[in-house]
Amino acid sequence: MSYPLTVRDRMCRMRNFLPHAMLLSLVTLLAACNTNNNVYSNVPVNKSVGSSTNIASLTAVIESNPSDSTAYSTRGIAYGQAGKLDLAVADFSQALQLNPQSYQAYANRALVYRRQGQNELAISDYTRAINIKPDYDVAYVGRGNIYRQQGNFSAALADFNSVIARDSSDARAFYNRGLIYQAQNQDNRAIEDFATAIGLNPKASAPYVARGISYLAVNDPNAAFSDLSMAVNLDRESSVAWANRGLALELLGKPKDARRNFTRAMSLDNSNRIAREGLSRVGQS
Repeated sequence: MSYPLTVRDRMCRMRNFLPHAMLLSLVTLLAACNTNNNVYSNVPVNKSVGSSTNIASLTAVIESNPSDSTAYSTRGIAYGQAGKLDLAVADFSQALQLNPQSYQAYANRALVYRRQGQNELAISDYTRAINIKPDYDVAYVGRGNIYRQQGNFSAALADFNSVIARDSSDARAFYNRGLIYQAQNQDNRAIEDFATAIGLNPKASAPYVARGISYLAVNDPNAAFSDLSMAVNLDRESSVAWANRGLALELLGKPKDARRNFTRAMSLDNSNRIAREGLSRVGQS
């Protein structure tokens, strides 16, 4: 089969699809996290924590000591892991009534509010946590991520820069700041931040995907292919990684390999526009 697109043509077409690729990579579904290797979720999965047996044990602790704020916070975490978000909010709220200076309880409740889509309440709680403990990186990263998702990049950058300025080893701050640079088409700066995030946690797939997308944007498909290959090795179920790996292969003049990657992406998410558009260019078979 002849391949009608030149490298320049392919790059021009790819540029049209990159905004969607970046959008897909930016989305974080907190309620659907399924890997402890993803440091960007803020919701590490531990099924035993949210088990009915564990919740029953924590309830017994509260019944024996109803003034223990830590006990309510601990059960609130368990409810959150179990997906019982309203009960989690109630427990964190009770913990804060008992101990209004608990910045951890504010941050935990903020995370639950985020999962419920109540971003303004989450921002308020993160801000309260920061007011109590001005160097609490978890709250800055959580609030900054909401600002970033809302498109309030200046406020988000202020939060991530605050964390980074404290010589933080929090990969999420660098990763999220990189996403902002990427959205602003400052891909070289984004690549630097993604590299730092990878250095801090090389087993998380998200920064490899993001850096791969930025490498595509600066016309370095070889580097993009390397990063996106690492991403699919770390997370075989990432439609975003497979689709963008297909783009890299397409740019490298390997339409058959690109087709396989686009097909894999579609099998994981048949709404993936990057893969669908890619298949329309390289053919279905």
